[in-house]
Amino acid sequence: MAETTALILYGFLVLLTLLLQATGALSQLGMGYLLGSRDEGRTVGGIAARLERALNNSVTAMVLFAPAVLLIEIADKSTNQTMLAATAFLIARIIYLPAYAFGVAGIRSLAWTVGFFATALLYFLAL
Repeated sequence: MAETTALILYGFLVLLTLLLQATGALSQLGMGYLLGSRDEGRTVGGIAARLERALNNSVTAMVLFAPAVLLIEIADKSTNQTMLAATAFLIARIIYLPAYAFGVAGIRSLAWTVGFFATALLYFLAL
């Protein structure tokens, strides 16, 4: 899988995470609150809250992953190692989402760690 394909697929995963999080928030907070100014602070709980945290983490991961992939692409440094790292990142993040949503802490932490080190490796390989 090309690194840019992994980036595109991860973008879709972040969009899916946003959709799931918004659906969970809608079921707990109601359409009126979500369409309003939200001056009154309300929070969600359970899976919806975990999805909110997973979304925040996924956006942070995207902020780190996207430049690494783009640097590899711009510098024309794509190799089997960079493709493997991008694929490992994507698989780790796919595992991360349901693990976080359903509160599987050990798997969630392992998936996060794999994704983090895969991203770090991409930066190193872009040098």
